[in-house]
Amino acid sequence: MRELTIPTGTRAELVDITPHVREAVHDSGIVTGMCYLFVPHTTAGLTLNENWDPSVRSDILRALDRLVPSSGAYRHAEGNSPAHIKASLTGFDLALLVDEGDLVLGTWQGVYLAEFDGPRRRRVLVRVVEA
Repeated sequence: MRELTIPTGTRAELVDITPHVREAVHDSGIVTGMCYLFVPHTTAGLTLNENWDPSVRSDILRALDRLVPSSGAYRHAEGNSPAHIKASLTGFDLALLVDEGDLVLGTWQGVYLAEFDGPRRRRVLVRVVEA
C-alpha cells in the first residue's frame, strides 16, 4: 500500500491527483488488476470527473455549496458540518481498473481529492492488486 500526502491550499477545492495515482500503479508492477483509493478523513472525499476544463471543478464546488450551504441549522460544535456532508456526498473511496500497467480512465477523466475543510495536508491510501 502506498500513502500519498496531498497539500490543499483553500477551504474547498478539487485537487487533481491522477499523476500520483498513476505513479503508484506503475511502481506496483501490476499489469492487470484494480487500484483502490481511500481517504481516511471525514471532511474530504474522492471523485472521478473531467480533468480537461477547470471550470468543471468550480461548477462542482458551486453546486455542492448550493446543496449544502455554509450556514444552516447545523448542530456539530466544530462548525464544519457542511464539509462532513459534502464529503459524504462525494464518498471516501474509488475502485479503478488497471490494464497494461496503467489506470483505465475515460478520455477526459481525472482522479480528484475533494477538499471541503482546508487548507490541510490530506492522506490518500492507494492499494493496487492483481486480478
